Amino acid sequence: MEGFQEELVSALREVVSNSHWQCVGEKRSFKATCTKLFSEDGEHLVLIHTTDDKFYAMDSSCPHEGGPLEQGDIEELCDGRLALTCPWHYFEFCLDDGSSSTGLQNQVYEVKVYEGKVYIQTQNALSLTPWKETPCTVSVNSEPAAISQGSDAESTLSYWACKILSTADPQEKVKLTQHVQTLWESGKISEIGQMEPPAQPQRKENLIIVQPGRIKRGKGGTLSSRIALLHSMANIEQWAIDLSWDIIARFAHFRLCTGETLPRDFFSDFVKVAGDEAKHYSLLEKRLAELDSNFGALPVHNGLWQSAADTAHDLLGRLAIVHMVHEARGLDVHPQTMQRFSTQGDDSSVRILEVIYTDEITHVAAGLKWFTYICGKEQRDCLSTFHELVPLYFKGYLKPPFNTEGRRSAGMSEEWYLTLVKPS
Repeated sequence: MEGFQEELVSALREVVSNSHWQCVGEKRSFKATCTKLFSEDGEHLVLIHTTDDKFYAMDSSCPHEGGPLEQGDIEELCDGRLALTCPWHYFEFCLDDGSSSTGLQNQVYEVKVYEGKVYIQTQNALSLTPWKETPCTVSVNSEPAAISQGSDAESTLSYWACKILSTADPQEKVKLTQHVQTLWESGKISEIGQMEPPAQPQRKENLIIVQPGRIKRGKGGTLSSRIALLHSMANIEQWAIDLSWDIIARFAHFRLCTGETLPRDFFSDFVKVAGDEAKHYSLLEKRLAELDSNFGALPVHNGLWQSAADTAHDLLGRLAIVHMVHEARGLDVHPQTMQRFSTQGDDSSVRILEVIYTDEITHVAAGLKWFTYICGKEQRDCLSTFHELVPLYFKGYLKPPFNTEGRRSAGMSEEWYLTLVKPS
């Protein structure tokens, strides 16, 4: 009988394990409306406790741009349903099914309360505190690379890339970018050179820099919220200028496994990308002025530089994450963002967004072009390499909806990204 009981207990444990129900704590411990639960796979959850004593759970990262939903508010929609609102762009997600009027969809999880304990159905282990991670050492060239013998430092593209990265004033950064683009395209700058780029680009001292989750950006329904959105975009474009110059300077010395250096066209493509981003920043800054605001009037964050730091030693990783994940995500959210401005009759801002969208397609295409070029030269399978690198440098899963048409225009078919979506 004793042996039978042991087998029964073992079998019951296996049934419970296979059901993927996890106890996350005593019900009385979750008095706050929103509690972040850290997932072992990096796809964290938010547990919601409503005033009518019900519990819900969904992914804590907003499908739009990764906003921290655990910092959001609970609102009642016009149909009586409750929704959690993202603090960044005020996208709302229904607690029961994760749907949104914006067309986005968030992953939800079943929650049960039994004998005073809260259980969530998920395959990944959950914790109230962050999981310990193995530190990732990033090599950023401990010593400056030497300039080629006989070359004048100030005549090389790498010198100017580093100078622009070290320029704090965004208007001056734009002017230098446009100037260097002209010199490069005219042949007055002909050598790539090798210089040590700064670990992080310079920023003006009067900028108010906060954590990404503390920045609230509107839905575009009011003038102030449209200004907040434009200001956020200007901040993104300033970082995009720096990302373009950093890939030029940081990987000027890069050699393929065959011993070949990168062709001149690689640097030409990213000089053009830098020029496009400078144009975008100027357009947005001018629009802010027309709306009686200015860049720097609102807080900004430096979160966009994290991907550059994480991939400082890996060119394929940089191309995959910055250009084929982040910039491609920009294509995904563009139609809805433009619709927000259009609904308010803000045609001037819509025209700017149309210019940015057209250019961003070419930027995703540039990342894809050089990713496949390097993989081809090194006899790597492009898709499997991409699918290995994204989880390595990008926490979590890629989230729909995807702008399939925009991505296809950039050459990125669904086989590139659909396998990186979280399984239902």
